[in-house]
Amino acid sequence: MSDTSVTWWGHSTMWLTDSGVSLLTDPLLTDRLIHLRRMAGRRPELPGPPDAVLLSHLHADHFHLPSLRAVPGEPLLILPRGAADFVVKSLGRGWGRRCVELEPGDETTVGPVSVRAVPAAHDGGRGPWSRLRSVAMGFVVEGAARTWYSGDTGLFDGMSSLGPLDLALVPVGGWGPTLAPHGHLDPADGAEALRRVKAAWAVPVHYGTFWPTGLGRYRAHMFHDPGTEFARRAAVAAPDTLVRVLAQGETLSFEPAT
Repeated sequence: MSDTSVTWWGHSTMWLTDSGVSLLTDPLLTDRLIHLRRMAGRRPELPGPPDAVLLSHLHADHFHLPSLRAVPGEPLLILPRGAADFVVKSLGRGWGRRCVELEPGDETTVGPVSVRAVPAAHDGGRGPWSRLRSVAMGFVVEGAARTWYSGDTGLFDGMSSLGPLDLALVPVGGWGPTLAPHGHLDPADGAEALRRVKAAWAVPVHYGTFWPTGLGRYRAHMFHDPGTEFARRAAVAAPDTLVRVLAQGETLSFEPAT
């Protein structure tokens, strides 16, 4: 059985395993977030304490403080430069020793696995109500495999330099029917991103989980369809990539190409 796998728990929450290391991305371990409700899948059931949590940016659906409290163990928090102070002020001084701040181009290690921060074309602020700001970024995780988790991003110059990859975790939607296109990938742009990074495998994420309360029937195709639409477009834009549309809670195990 392969030692490299990804489990998608909905939205941008994934459990990555590589070389005996477990990484959790942008945990959202709740059924409700402000006006959003989990409309598909069950609340994530983590298999145990991860070795590290990768936090891509400060938006509350990616940097969710109650979910960080709920993560078992005391994993490292790998987060954007400037965000550790927010963690300490919100969760307590003891959390500071667990924070590893990066900005695009920086790298750290978790056991035998390297984690490199890479650019993302997305607003890094906490939200319109807050003056708290930091950089938004993605990550390239390299152990037995090379995996790209983009966080939230639009297309950007230099994206091709991230490849070639064994696995690309590509955001292809959002949580609302009027989500602005700036700083996000839709299925078409996600397929173009995949063409650029040249991944052996790809999994669409960041869609089909949370939706505004009361809008369950409004533009429902934007909730249900992005994953399969991405797969259809990727077959044309990146025909050498194997795309796996996961159900929430489902795991893809794969063998690295290199």
